[in-house]
Amino acid sequence: MALLTRLAKQVYRRSSEELLGMHMRHLMALSYVRDHDGGPQQELAEALCMDANNVVLLLNELEDLGFVTRRRDPSDRRRHLVELTAVGREALDAAEHAQETIEDDVLGALDADERATLWRLLARALRGAEPETSGVGDTAAAAAAAAVSA
Repeated sequence: MALLTRLAKQVYRRSSEELLGMHMRHLMALSYVRDHDGGPQQELAEALCMDANNVVLLLNELEDLGFVTRRRDPSDRRRHLVELTAVGREALDAAEHAQETIEDDVLGALDADERATLWRLLARALRGAEPETSGVGDTAAAAAAAAVSA
């Protein structure tokens, strides 16, 4: 796991706000929301390992930018569901495209098959680690696998 943490730090160091068009914390949150669109705010907090108050502040920022909306859960009025807006999807797509250059740099020692294998393994590990939801990570994993094999 130390290698995974070190590799993640290499990506993080290269991921400037100017390059991505947003803060890395926004990218991480939007990526999760895309993969769990309409999911509970509490699950976002758990997935990002953040306390509820900080998630509220983060979501306030994302709402102010027009990237997400929150609405009450009709089955439990105490819960908020978080949804990605069209503007948020466009911003996330642009940031992920910019991040591809970073990944190319960091993963330059791997060939296309090795990158595809890495993506599949990381996506499976993530699905196993996150709270169980139908389709968790499927969208991101499919997109990543397609991008790596292209």
